[in-house]
Amino acid sequence: MIERGGIRLMLGGAQTILEGAQDQAKAMGLKVNITVVDDGGHPIAFARMDGARSASSYTSMTKAIAAATLRQPTGPVPPGVEIPDVLLNVSLQLTASASGGTVTTLYGGVPIVVEGQILGGVGVGGATGEQDAEIARAGIARLLESIKTHQDDDDE
Repeated sequence: MIERGGIRLMLGGAQTILEGAQDQAKAMGLKVNITVVDDGGHPIAFARMDGARSASSYTSMTKAIAAATLRQPTGPVPPGVEIPDVLLNVSLQLTASASGGTVTTLYGGVPIVVEGQILGGVGVGGATGEQDAEIARAGIARLLESIKTHQDDDDE
């Protein structure tokens, strides 16, 4: 799941995230695309739930890459303002197109942080931005629970 000695996200961990995210999406009655990437933005795992829009697979990938490489959740910029700067956000979206889709101002990309280290990102596409972000966080929470369980087992 996670490789020690410079913690790295492995396939097992990415699959745990996918499972947690899919469970959350099902609980919300949603069908989404979920992408998990490593800290460099390289894909590790992807799932398109039955009935999810195929076009949202691209946004899930972009959100995951942006969250991992920018080391922060995706969304309008600057973060935390009530009314985002429309021109800045449109400019960033145009830049994203020119860059091959590695930047986005859409909600739904969340970095994977373990022990203060960014291991990668999760991107979800297919629902509202807020719902996408909630689903991504649920996947990451499942990974963190799994890590804690393994650590508790090792301590015994």
